[in-house]
Amino acid sequence: MSQRRLFVTTALPYANGKFHIGHIMEYIQADIWVRFQRMQGNEVNFVGADDAHGAPIMIAAEKAGKTPQQFVADIAAGRKQYLDGFHIAFDNWSNTDSPENHELSRQIYRDLKAAGFIETRTVEQFFDPEKNMFLPDRFIKGECPRCHAKDQYGDNCEVCSSVYAPTDLINPFSALSGAKPVLKSSEHFFFKLSDPRCVEFLTEWTQDGVHVQPEVAAKIKEWFGVRTNPDGTTSEGLGDWDISRDAPYFGIEIPDAPGKYFYVWLDAPVGYLASLKELLTRRGEDYDAYMADPGLEQYHFIGKDIITFHTLFWPAMLKFSGRKTPTRICVHGFLTVNNGEKMSKSRGTGLDPLKYLNLGMNPEWLRYYLAAKLNARNEDLDFNADDFMARVNSDLVGKFINIASRAAGFIAKRFAGKLGEVSSDGTALLEVLRAQKDNIQALYESREYAKAQREVMLLADHVNAYVDQNKPWELAKKEGMEARLHDVCTVCIEAFRLLSLYLKPVLPALAAQVEDFLKISPLTFADASASLGQGHLIGDYKHLMQRVDPKQLEALFEPPAQAEPAQPAIDSVATVPGGKDIAPTITIDDFAKIDLRIAKIVNCEAVEGSTKLLRLTLDAGEGRMRNVFSGIASVYKPEDLIGKHTVMVANLAPRKMKFGISEGMVLAASHADEKAHPGIYVLEPLPGATPGMRIH
Repeated sequence: MSQRRLFVTTALPYANGKFHIGHIMEYIQADIWVRFQRMQGNEVNFVGADDAHGAPIMIAAEKAGKTPQQFVADIAAGRKQYLDGFHIAFDNWSNTDSPENHELSRQIYRDLKAAGFIETRTVEQFFDPEKNMFLPDRFIKGECPRCHAKDQYGDNCEVCSSVYAPTDLINPFSALSGAKPVLKSSEHFFFKLSDPRCVEFLTEWTQDGVHVQPEVAAKIKEWFGVRTNPDGTTSEGLGDWDISRDAPYFGIEIPDAPGKYFYVWLDAPVGYLASLKELLTRRGEDYDAYMADPGLEQYHFIGKDIITFHTLFWPAMLKFSGRKTPTRICVHGFLTVNNGEKMSKSRGTGLDPLKYLNLGMNPEWLRYYLAAKLNARNEDLDFNADDFMARVNSDLVGKFINIASRAAGFIAKRFAGKLGEVSSDGTALLEVLRAQKDNIQALYESREYAKAQREVMLLADHVNAYVDQNKPWELAKKEGMEARLHDVCTVCIEAFRLLSLYLKPVLPALAAQVEDFLKISPLTFADASASLGQGHLIGDYKHLMQRVDPKQLEALFEPPAQAEPAQPAIDSVATVPGGKDIAPTITIDDFAKIDLRIAKIVNCEAVEGSTKLLRLTLDAGEGRMRNVFSGIASVYKPEDLIGKHTVMVANLAPRKMKFGISEGMVLAASHADEKAHPGIYVLEPLPGATPGMRIH
């Protein structure tokens, strides 16, 4: 089979925070596929980049007292420890503010404009009267016009996945100031997705069974049908895409349109091409010639929350600017933890990948565990601590690693480290392992990693059954069985090599150790048909992998130290007792651990299903809103609290409750004897205090 040329990317993480475990899962999924392709002899360029543009970056940088460029650079400086730590080997990591991305984004825009796919219109856009700026979609929140979920962003709903205009939101508010936004007119640029040429292309491209998974195609098909607008009218087919934003904005200025910038989602996917161009230029290769190769295959690994941008906007941009469209968009689901709690970077919940590494946990435990659960479908998967430990300890150590450990010592001590001759029963066993090569290759190719790992572990079961049947530890004690012992142990080492080959895309670091131990060149799938051969000298065996220690898992999921004190009876309200002895003395250092901040109550509403709780939307001056549940419904009406300021414990670990995640605690006073002195009094600072101020 001739060598394939592959260009592979993962979704660009937004450059406003550290990697979370969802990022790592996606990168591991793609990295496994890339390593598999290279083991097939294929040429792969695997690139990534930070998504560096947009108002959130601009606002966060301003708060940090940095330029946006420096802010992004500081974030990027922390990426390497994650990627290296989990053996994720990108060929290049760039960011969307690179010169290559500026150049390519503008050229794609010019080509789309020349092809008649860009038009300008005057639109009414939300404007924050307090911040004196037009609001980006992600800084407008309100009620979804389709499913009526609360607290949704201005561009799409995280509950029902609907895409809409910010002006469609019900009861919108500014996520920056909490103010009710006003409408102002502004000239905007649109990509005409509704153009019949575009609709025809996207219908065929998304529904041909090639470019996306069946379940993804079914979801996309809904977007081509009749939809009900918020005003009760109906529309059919795709709507045009607003691709411009007004200054102030950190991004790429639209050619010949001063003060107008590309919406971040226009230039973000162009970052894939820009990162590739940066890589090829560094190598002295011709980017245009590379992209013009008709045999080039282009694969994107993404999460299901950004399907719209990658299956409609991105292929249409490429097609109608005269460029190659993706070969396939590989969509995965979300990663949950311990029976279904959704990982969330913004809410601070989940499995911290850096903490995992800092605890000394083997990164290849996680790579194997994720591979053992990942398939080709757009499905969520759950990280369960007990299941994780069982799979690693049973599969990797108990079934796989033990094959080498049970044979290597005898080869070293009894046979000077040299392999022997393989008899007929051993040959038959090895042929069983070799016969599965094509199947395992096909499973890796189709991203059915879980099935591939199951097949490998079934083969490991065959090998262990052979070991148990022949009992080399007993053969070693019997006279006249030296040749058989040599034979059995040789079969085990040969089988271990084959299993290591099949697991190498998932366990690259361990495979390198195996290659060193066996004194062989890097394993490829072509090596499956070969054997080490009689007389081959192997190295000294050193234990390749430890078992998971339950204490490591306990430490991994331990809440931060500040979250250890017992929660008060009312879920998110700390009560200051009256008529009761003062609590034990603390030091100034103890007090300094508690970060108390002024917060504005931007919104407040009753919690369906609870008579005690109110859901507060708080602005603590962070550039985002916090969701906090407070047990004050018996004494406060939601409308009495909206617009007021209060005091919040800002560094309390998020807490999962029946009704959602609570991201802090508001302070209130009550009497120790609540029956004699009923009432709860939410603390309210004097006028002049503003969100984000710290209480000292």
